[in-house]
Amino acid sequence: MAEPKTLLTDIWYFALPGAEVKAGRMVARTLLGQPVLFGRTAAGEVFALRDICPHRGIPLSCGRFDGREVECCYHGWRFAPDGTCTAIPSLAEGQDFDPSRIKVRRHPVREANGLVWIWMGAGEPDQDPPALPELPAAARPALVERMEFPCFVDHAVVGLMDPAHGPFVHRSWFWRSGRSIHEKAKPFGPGPYGFVMKRHRPSSNSRAYRVLGGTPETEIAFRLPGIRIEHIRVGANAVWNFTAVTPVDQERTEITNVFFWTLPWLSALKPLLRPIARTFLGQDRDVVVMQQRGLRHDPTLMLIRDADTQARWYYQLKAEYARAREEGREFRNPVRDTVLRWRS
Repeated sequence: MAEPKTLLTDIWYFALPGAEVKAGRMVARTLLGQPVLFGRTAAGEVFALRDICPHRGIPLSCGRFDGREVECCYHGWRFAPDGTCTAIPSLAEGQDFDPSRIKVRRHPVREANGLVWIWMGAGEPDQDPPALPELPAAARPALVERMEFPCFVDHAVVGLMDPAHGPFVHRSWFWRSGRSIHEKAKPFGPGPYGFVMKRHRPSSNSRAYRVLGGTPETEIAFRLPGIRIEHIRVGANAVWNFTAVTPVDQERTEITNVFFWTLPWLSALKPLLRPIARTFLGQDRDVVVMQQRGLRHDPTLMLIRDADTQARWYYQLKAEYARAREEGREFRNPVRDTVLRWRS
């Protein structure tokens, strides 16, 4: 397990919840080591620009936004949401210079179900952002938790998909104990740019599912670059647990956990569910922080079957996606239908 620190670019990344981008406001973020300015026009459209003024390099987010144009705080240059320069106040009458020749890089964005996606690659996207299965178009996030992990994105992705760490990292009264470990067998198959743990009943030692009542069934899908979607059915109702792993830079990764549900009474439990979700994420972060102490010494790492097969798939999927883009061909999913067995 010796992988270079490569970041996929020609792919959709989850950027941030749409509720964080208010109309007429700007939000500055760093994604894949690049400065990005998000804004929402007065008409409600989200846009994203490279957060650097092409004149003197100051962040555009330091300036002003009136819902129509972004104004740089240094010399007042103005830019439309598509990145076109619309005005340079210092130009005197008769000076023959067309401001529209100047462009700030525009990143394609899409907003769906209150989630904002960004295309970080060159050119226009040739695919759609990930969709949450069977989620109503009008659905909006019911609960959002976000946490930064001090690690490269691969370690965050592999750590979160790891099925064997639960009894050791997530020992909690609301989840499971160290004594609950037992053998499991789950069916897997290929999915769009990833793989799917096919629909099944949750394990008996996953206490959190009991609050939903009835007999829940769950399907868990993973897709590049780092999206995990758990779709839980409980009779006629459903819960969606959306987790996005978004690289900030080579040393930092942001984890965003978003819940959607059709069970109205779950909203009343948000004061209880929020600290549980934060505790769960915090446990994963704590172990990553400890892991970094060992990774500083550049040790040789291992992936074993079957508990680490999902991690192995992740590296294979990532390598295949990069090769397919470079060679200008269709993506060929390396995952095949199988049953994985492990103890957790």
